[in-house]
Amino acid sequence: MPSQQEVQWSQLKVGVLVLVALAALTALVFLMSGNTGGFLSGKITVRSYFENSAGLKIGAPVNLEGVTIGNVKSIRIVPERKLTPVEVTMRISKKFLSALHTDSKSSLETIGVLGDTVVDINSKFATGGPIQDNSELQTTETPNLTDVIKSSQGTIEQLNTILAKVDNLVDALNSGKGSIGMLINDPTLYNRAISALNEIQGLVDQISNGRGSIGKLIADDTLYNRANATVGKLEDMANDLDNGKGSIGKLLKDDTLYNNLRESTQNLNSLLKDINAGKGSIGILAKDPNFAHKLNDTVTKLDSILNRVDNGEGTIGQLVVNRSLYDHSDQMIQNTNDLITAIRQNPKKYLTIHLKIF
Repeated sequence: MPSQQEVQWSQLKVGVLVLVALAALTALVFLMSGNTGGFLSGKITVRSYFENSAGLKIGAPVNLEGVTIGNVKSIRIVPERKLTPVEVTMRISKKFLSALHTDSKSSLETIGVLGDTVVDINSKFATGGPIQDNSELQTTETPNLTDVIKSSQGTIEQLNTILAKVDNLVDALNSGKGSIGMLINDPTLYNRAISALNEIQGLVDQISNGRGSIGKLIADDTLYNRANATVGKLEDMANDLDNGKGSIGKLLKDDTLYNNLRESTQNLNSLLKDINAGKGSIGILAKDPNFAHKLNDTVTKLDSILNRVDNGEGTIGQLVVNRSLYDHSDQMIQNTNDLITAIRQNPKKYLTIHLKIF
């Protein structure tokens, strides 16, 4: 039976072996994580969108110019991005940020012929600023023709439907259906158009030959000559006016009218000021309230007299209203005229001179 000292020694060896194993395991972990920037170094998250994952797996390395700087964190499908639906999220060590730019390009590469797929980042021609956490790196992939056709399949189907409708419409037009079809296939429209063109051509020929009013206006020089003569007369008249000839020319050029008008205006202003100040007869008439009362009384009395005359009161009223007085006056005037006529015809009958001598 082993002694207590041997047991303790055995336990000590086991403990030391365990510690060594733990140290070796820790060192191995650090060594394995050293190619991605170290276990304790900080990391950022970036993502890229690819057409196809090409067998990429979570945990695959992310390389920059062949150097591993991180690994793939997740892979998922984003249906909203039809042409590049595969989203690859990567964790990259911060100590490589100086070599990464916003215009760096990512792509999927295969190590060897049958090797694993990794993400390779190319920054050879990148000149942008440094990338930030949760940034998106553009890819060097371009969608192929098949993917483009698949994504635009709905548009192609709609285009096929539209083309079918257009084909049916063309068939209907060719068969003479509808108003447009009748216009295309009916020769009546063509004949009418030819007839109208012939009539227009005949009208143009008549105008060119100077026939009709419009033809004379275009071909006859009389109108032009008259217009030219009229323009010449107007020019001569304008020259005369500018030279101060004639009444209108004197009105335009002679200062006498302006001076007289200015003097008249000044006199009128002075007269209006005197009237407004109550000077002179007109000023007194305009400003004296007694005159206004007298004028008002006079107009009132005149209105009363006219009312009495209109009612037939007084002699003048009787003369205006009474018909018999008018008739008597007319008869007396007629008798007077007859008497004067008789005297002119036989004056001896009415004019007799008797001479007596004392």
